[in-house]
Parts: sequence; structure tokens; C-alpha cells
Amino acid sequence: MDLEKLLSDRLAPAFAAVAGVPVDPAVRRSQHADFQSDAALGLARRLGRPPREIAAEVRERAALADLCAAVEVSGPGFLNLTVAGHALGGLVSAMAADPRLGVPLAAEPETVVVDYSGPNVAKEMHVGHLRSTVIGDAAARTLEWLGHRVLRANHLGDWGTPFGMLIEHLLDLGEAGAAQELSMGDLDGFYKAARAKFDDDEAFRERSRQRVVALQGGDPATLRLWRLLVTQSESYFLTVYDLLDVTLTGDDFRGESSYHDQLAPTVGELDRLGLLRRSDGADCVFPPGSVGRDGEPLPLIVRKSDGGYGYPATDLAALRHRTGALGATRLLYVVGLPQRRHFEMVFAVAAQAGWLAPPVRAEHVGFGSILGPDGRMLRSRAGGSVKLVELLTEAVGRATALARERNPELGEAEATEVGRAVGVGAIKYADLSGDRHKDYVLDWERMLSLDGNTAPYLQYAYSRVRSIFRRAGAAARPDAEISLAEPAERALAMELVGFAAVVDEVAGGLEFHRLTAYLHRLAVAFSAFYERCPVLRAQGPIRESRLVLCELTGRVLRQGLDLLGIRTPERL
Repeated sequence: MDLEKLLSDRLAPAFAAVAGVPVDPAVRRSQHADFQSDAALGLARRLGRPPREIAAEVRERAALADLCAAVEVSGPGFLNLTVAGHALGGLVSAMAADPRLGVPLAAEPETVVVDYSGPNVAKEMHVGHLRSTVIGDAAARTLEWLGHRVLRANHLGDWGTPFGMLIEHLLDLGEAGAAQELSMGDLDGFYKAARAKFDDDEAFRERSRQRVVALQGGDPATLRLWRLLVTQSESYFLTVYDLLDVTLTGDDFRGESSYHDQLAPTVGELDRLGLLRRSDGADCVFPPGSVGRDGEPLPLIVRKSDGGYGYPATDLAALRHRTGALGATRLLYVVGLPQRRHFEMVFAVAAQAGWLAPPVRAEHVGFGSILGPDGRMLRSRAGGSVKLVELLTEAVGRATALARERNPELGEAEATEVGRAVGVGAIKYADLSGDRHKDYVLDWERMLSLDGNTAPYLQYAYSRVRSIFRRAGAAARPDAEISLAEPAERALAMELVGFAAVVDEVAGGLEFHRLTAYLHRLAVAFSAFYERCPVLRAQGPIRESRLVLCELTGRVLRQGLDLLGIRTPERL
């Protein structure tokens, strides 16, 4: 049902026959026709022939009679393709009859590990965790819907030297008092109090150091207290994930501690492979091509001079576990762009060790920062990091107020539910609708607008579809013949049949702004259709055809937004 692919498949043999070698027809949507191929231009120099002549010969050879109403050579050698109405209608009918909306399951399903969110135990989740959580969850949802086995890995910071001071602070408060404080979500207060005592009290500092030794040595009493910190923090994180409406669960927590026993074997394997080098007392690997600003080789330190292990060793152990024990062939690390160099080096070392060998590959799914209205990193009024719960609560509050104002008929419970769907959806969509590599400005007015490329605009389009069927009192007939006599009907149908191609593209590059752009185009096309093509006032086959177009639009909007983790209220 991918129309672009259908046209490419028909043109490919014709181009191959003209060129004598396989040629990508390079079919794209066009403003001059439905689709356009510019492959003839690239062949002109190789064949020593005018591109218009090549395009004309391809047109004669291509089997397009049943798909295209017109195939024209234009400009310097473009092929303009206009899809026949009956062919487009048939594709719409097939898509409407398909529970998967024309999107096939992956031909070769993979085991994919998506490493995302990754907050630190005993620390508040702040706005800096938003992008990893939202982008990672969209990746997991999309790949899972396509039939891949997706393993979510929430790589918690739950191990290391800070836990000495945290456990000692817990003991000072008493277990019951500490548990109550942590269960209320005041992780920042707990951490800051421990840090202040560590900085100001030498005796506390010494106790903390000894506690780290006990923790790393496996002292049962210390491990029990550490586990209390982790459990309370995980409970709080799950509350945030529930509010954010993401698919992470308690089963997805994969703390740094879970790889602790694998650090020595991992570094040992690197040593046996001859990859370790001693540098300033530390054990390092020098990945090929990694150099510092001074032009000198840049090392990845896997074991520090004091014998301890840092983040690189943990990341290598996790990668080795995921490709080995879990059998993953695609690893996604949804982490901010400032960590790009780190992951390049980790992946390079893993490739040297043989843990990343085709078809296994690892990808750093990097992203930019969230900025405030002043164009700087988003901060609270006090100048600190904005707590994620506070951001989400404000979004839901603003959206709920707008829902009550716009639709006074909504009951209290429904207004609250709509407010949550719209508020959280607006936050997610603002994050996903721009190129993830770039920073973006958090703008409440734009995010919650019912106009433009926003979640509320798409949610409103979906609710408008549902209102048609509430008034119709019946569902669309799946066997209805599709009529595309009006330009707005045809334009909507063209957008609908593009869904499969967009999902396939997004699954590969994980650039979700391509999906949001598609959904926005679909909603705009539906709005024009809604204004120009009466549905319920139409009669007979025209009414039935338009009901199919409406229902299919609603299904695609709902499925597309679901891949992004955004709910679609029936009424708005």
C-alpha cells in the first residue's frame, strides 16, 4: 500500500532496461504532479544522452497504465506521475480493510534494546530527563508495533561513591524518617542535605568513605540500606512515568549495579584481546581515530589508577551483556548530544572487541536541549533545574483550564482526563515535532494552541472525526466503493496512503519530526475535506465513501499519535 514504492517498483525495470544497470528511480512527492522521478538527470552523463530523451524512453517502457492517469516528461528530464483515481481509491479501500493500516510487520524482526530515561537514585527527575524519556518511548513503541522484540533498559545511576554519603544520611535520619521523606518525592532535598554534610563535616565525610568500601565489599547491612534508597527512588520514578504516560515499568530498571559483577570479566576480556594499555596508572583502550584537541590519541579509561571502574567500563559491560546474553542486534542509546564522543569511543572499543559485528550495531540517538523563552537552558525561577513533575503538572493544569473554557459541557472527570491527554500530549509533541538534534524553546502558548503543528490541533482533528460518527450513529461500511471526484477528497486520500512509507522511514532513522509532519499534513488535508465535502448531508455512495475517508483518517491519527505516546480523546 506504499504508493511511492509501487511506482518505484514499476519504474525500476524500465530504468534498468534503458541504463543497462539497476537504477534507483528516485520517486518523490511533487508540487507539479502527485509524484516525480528525477533519475533520468543522473543518467544523462553516464549514458551520454539528453535526460529528456532518457525520461521519454523510460515512460514508454514502464508498466504504469493501471496506476497512473498521466506520465509526463517535464523540465530538463523529470517524469511527472499522476495517480489514477481508481488506483488511489483501491489503495484506500485496501488500507481501510487492513487492521494495520497498510503497515506490514517487519520482514526480519530483531531484538532491540532501547536505553532511555536513566535518572539517578536519590535525585529528582528534572526537565533534562524529559527528552530521553519521550524520544526513547516513541522509539520503543514504534519498533514494537512493527513486530520487533523491544527490550527497554532504564539505566539507573544506582552505584558509586555518592552512595556512601547517602546511606550515612539515611542512618542519621533513621530508616522510617528517610523512607517517608523519599516516598514524598523530595529526592533533591535528601541528596542536597547529604551533600552539605559531606562538604562541611569531616567525621561524616570519613563515615561516608568507609560506607562506600562496605558497599563495594558486599556488606549485607550496607546493601540492605542501599536497597532501601533504590526502592524508594524507583517508586518515585514510576509515579513520574505514570504521569508522563510512558511504557517504562519496574521490570525495565537496569541499574549500573546490575553490571557490577561483569566489570572485571569485561576488562579481562579486553586485556586478553590485547586492547588494554597502561596510561598514567590506568588501564585504557585507545580507539582508532579518537584524538583530543591537542591531536594526541584519546583514551577510554576502563579501570582507573585506584583500581575502580568508571562509566566506560559499565557501558562496555552493558553492551557486551546486551549483544551476548540478550542476543540484541540493534542497540539504541537515547542520550543527549554532549555524550556523542563518549559513545563513539565506547562503540569503537566494542567493535574492536568483536561485540559489535554485523548485523549487530549500536546507535547514539542524540538530542539537543530544552530552552527557556530567553533562549538559554530552561531553569526554575530560583535558577535551578525545573522538576519534571512540576513541568507536567503545569502542562496538565493549563490544558484542563483550556478544556473547561472551550467545552463547558465536559463533566469534571472528563475535563480532567482531557486536560491530562492534551497537556502531556503537548509536552511530548513539542519535543518530537522538531529535529531532535536541535535545541527547542518551551513555549506554552504555542504548544497548547489548537492551530498549527501541535498535539492539540491533531487531537482536535481526531475528535472532529469521532463527532461525525456520533452524529451518524453508525460506522463506515468497509465495502463501500471509494469515490474521489472532489479535489479535497483526492488530496486526503493521497495523504492517507503515505502512512506506511513514513512509519518505515521513522523506524530506520528515529527522526520523529517526520511522523509529526506527516500527521499534521493529514490533519490539514482532513480539515479542508471537512469544510468542502459534506459528509452526513451527502447521499448514497458519496456519503458512504466519505465516511470511509473519515474513519480511516481517525484511525491513522490515533495510531500515529499512539506511536508518539500521545492519547486521543473522543471529545475535546
